[in-house]
Amino acid sequence: MHQPGRSLPRSWTSTLKLPKSSFPPRVSPTDRTKYLKRCTDDLYAWQRRERPATNPFVLHDGPPYANGELHVGHALNKITKDIINRVQLSRGKQVRYVPGWDCHGLPIELKALQGLRDSGALDNSVGAAVIRKAARTLARQTVKEQMKGFKGFGVMADWENHWKTMDREFEMRQLGIFREMVDHGLIYRKFKPVYWSPSTGTALAEAELEYKDDHVSTAALIKFPLEKIPESIGKNPLLNGKEISVVIWTTTPWTLPANAAIAVSHDLQYVIADSETHGCLLVAQSRIEYMQKMLKEDLRVILPNVMGSELAEKATYRPLCRGPEAEAQPIITADFVTADSGSGLVHCAPGHGMDDYEACLARGIEVFAPVSDEGRFTDKAMPQDPSRLSGKFVLGEGNEAVLEYAKERNQLLAQHQYEHKYPYDWRSKQPIIIRATEQWFTDVGDIRKNALQSLEDVRFVPETGKSRLQNFIKNRSEWCISRQRAWGVPIPALYHRSSGEAVLTKESVSHIMQTIKERGVDAWWTDDADDAAWVPQSLREDSSGYKRGTDTMDVWFDSGTSWSEIDVPTEGRSHPADVYLEGTDQHRGWFQSGLLTYTAHQLASGKTETRAPFRNLITHGFTLDEDGRKMSKSIGNVIAPQTIMDGTLLPPLKPRKGKGKKQDENQGPSYDALGPDALRLWAAGSDYTHEVVIGKQVLQGVHTSLHKFRVTFKLLLGALGDFSPKDAVAYEQLQQVDRIALKHLSDMVIASQNSYDNFEFYKAVTILNRWANLEFSAFYMEAIKDRLYTLGENSLSRRAAQTTLFYILTHLQEVLGPITPLLVEETWEHTPETIKSHSGHPLQRIAASPATQWQDPALETSYKEITAVHAVIKSLQEEARSKKQLGSSLQSFVHISLPREGTTIFQQYLSELPDLFVVSSVTISKFDEPVPTDIAEAEWQYQQTCSPNGHEGMVYVYAPQASKCPRCWRYAVPETEETDKICDRCEDVVAKLDV
Repeated sequence: MHQPGRSLPRSWTSTLKLPKSSFPPRVSPTDRTKYLKRCTDDLYAWQRRERPATNPFVLHDGPPYANGELHVGHALNKITKDIINRVQLSRGKQVRYVPGWDCHGLPIELKALQGLRDSGALDNSVGAAVIRKAARTLARQTVKEQMKGFKGFGVMADWENHWKTMDREFEMRQLGIFREMVDHGLIYRKFKPVYWSPSTGTALAEAELEYKDDHVSTAALIKFPLEKIPESIGKNPLLNGKEISVVIWTTTPWTLPANAAIAVSHDLQYVIADSETHGCLLVAQSRIEYMQKMLKEDLRVILPNVMGSELAEKATYRPLCRGPEAEAQPIITADFVTADSGSGLVHCAPGHGMDDYEACLARGIEVFAPVSDEGRFTDKAMPQDPSRLSGKFVLGEGNEAVLEYAKERNQLLAQHQYEHKYPYDWRSKQPIIIRATEQWFTDVGDIRKNALQSLEDVRFVPETGKSRLQNFIKNRSEWCISRQRAWGVPIPALYHRSSGEAVLTKESVSHIMQTIKERGVDAWWTDDADDAAWVPQSLREDSSGYKRGTDTMDVWFDSGTSWSEIDVPTEGRSHPADVYLEGTDQHRGWFQSGLLTYTAHQLASGKTETRAPFRNLITHGFTLDEDGRKMSKSIGNVIAPQTIMDGTLLPPLKPRKGKGKKQDENQGPSYDALGPDALRLWAAGSDYTHEVVIGKQVLQGVHTSLHKFRVTFKLLLGALGDFSPKDAVAYEQLQQVDRIALKHLSDMVIASQNSYDNFEFYKAVTILNRWANLEFSAFYMEAIKDRLYTLGENSLSRRAAQTTLFYILTHLQEVLGPITPLLVEETWEHTPETIKSHSGHPLQRIAASPATQWQDPALETSYKEITAVHAVIKSLQEEARSKKQLGSSLQSFVHISLPREGTTIFQQYLSELPDLFVVSSVTISKFDEPVPTDIAEAEWQYQQTCSPNGHEGMVYVYAPQASKCPRCWRYAVPETEETDKICDRCEDVVAKLDV
């Protein structure tokens, strides 16, 4: 037996309570797969089974497009959704998250066509049925691949019951909503201009456009001789019977064959000016200087002050491309005419312009668009000489041919290259045109007021999303929902074979839906054209008969009706979904289509007060590389999520000491295979309300944070290896430093939970990183190591530190659970059974609020004063180290001299100060008391003033006047004793161990 007072040569390591844990330095691929399943599929199934379903939390998935590989934008989207779901799970909610996919539409059809072309199966005889089969196969395979990728991100969802817009049940619900809108008078057919893509041969919605800023058009100034002149102008002697021409400026000369009117501003002043080359020209007074520059000659104003109101409805002109027999066309007024550019007069082609259409429609002017689906002029473009323009592409040789014709007729004044913003097809990346065609529309104007009103009780994150969505809806009167494609849900319209008149009624749609239910949606295209089964009985008596239409619905209508997929109890719920979350581009896409179709559904159901389908509308920005560039395959800066998770994006780690390059299988690879948690931590730490940057530098920071959390958990689990919650010490018995740690923990948890509630996950990550690095690691863990490792196993001081660490472990698991669920799942795997038996699984627990008694503001004051002195001590220690006088910080004594009124806190903490400062001894004196004589006699000593509480004092750091204890390494053994003796405190601990 060890005798007190004697020192025996022995290994003291066995007497220390060093941390022991099975938690590995890194997770193996096999274990990661195991943890991934537990914290996703198994967890989702558990909460659906165990949590009450009376009022679930519903995050409705904005369906990704089933076309192409996943990118980091997908990761940002899906992970952010998953974090929201996991936060709600930690609040005790049952989560309903059913993933969906948008499977119809042009891009998939084009890709399917390319596949058929590559296989040699595409020829002119290939019909819609073959295209649809190929598109369906492609979409189904893409969904399978994307689902695997999403699951690899650690996303918890009902994957087995995922939905697709091409599912039969989904299509039938969609047709049912369409039927409601038909019955409510919200669907109609009209010949009017729409965005048309010649490259893909279909109408497009605004959301399917991309605007190119550097598009170059050939702009031109064209004159049109007046046929009829108002008397107030024509009789003016200054004109002397000269021919007068009005001048227009256009960036689309190809639309001149469809010109039907020229618009002026009612209140704008115009002038008639004489050109030696081009005769008398009528232009806006403010545009004379511009005209002179373009014509490269001086213009002499003959007649000033001609008001637009004098010309409107009183003057006519001769059209350019209609032939000599064509009727003269009118000068009209329009609000969109300004004198900001061009000539101050605007050429109107109601078949090729939205504003032109409205202005001409109000005056009964015919809509005319002599352009084919392929964007080529038809014979009607120039009826007097069809071959001149027919067949020419309007954005190329057709445009040049029109200008050449104008030149031959001496009506081309000037032309020039003009760089401006222009819409392109978002898929083919080719310019579009505006072209009047027969299309189906939804009447947005009739439901707009209700849609806008329903946004008033919606929470927007960020708040700017509200005005953005409102503006899109305010500026929209109708929605073109028809597309000229084979792959999609058919618009269930019948057309009279003789008159071409469309039939679309509740009765006809219901009949077609029943037929689709019996035969399948593909039968709409594959059944014989004369199959009368598709025609309602009430129409079959007409001998001419009816044929089925070939238009499909806009894919935004498909996904917009996906709110009908939400199947939860409605009682107590204000909105079907708690959250819609997508990129900012969806304000004009899915958010809008979902709002409009849901509003229409409610109105059709007889409701007068409507709601939005979402209670919270959250948008995120796009992902950029570290240089702030949008990711693009052509630039080569696209980052695949897998390269982040498997570590191939980052440089290799240096081989671990003693291992060389070859790694033990259980140790994991020598590269930073960061796993899903790294991708998730990047997503969580990004302020998604702006554009999000990602790259090697950013990810190195993510790796550092993830490694810190891993080390923190390893420390906690190791320190708690012999702890059971039944050993917990009451708060009143904790040391002051423990209480400070709990105050910091409480602040961190409360701030993080508030950030979660506000969907500001990046703030939570910042708070967590700061706490882990500063308040836990640099402060508390450093302060308690001596207590944990050297004191007796059941000593009150050690159990107090363990109690604090137990609370830290519990709360840290709950706070990190939504962000790094695999890491938290792994910590549970390695949690001591003594703790497991008293605690629920961290991912299944309802996150606890910190105890109120931990929130003692006086503790924060103490912490600030202590750390202020600690900073001075560290500075003095570094000075000693620089002169090689000091190694470990324990190799120093500290004395603090303060005014009498400034010593209270330090006297209160005196017994804990050596641990707090990680030194061997701390003494305190008041200014009017002498400092210890040991300082002056020490081998070395440094001093510096400090003001921890506003009272200036002095801090001394000096060489210890004692020997190093070989067990605890503190300099606490009197120098007069034998050199191998341990300190008195260690003697007591070892004596009890020996007993």
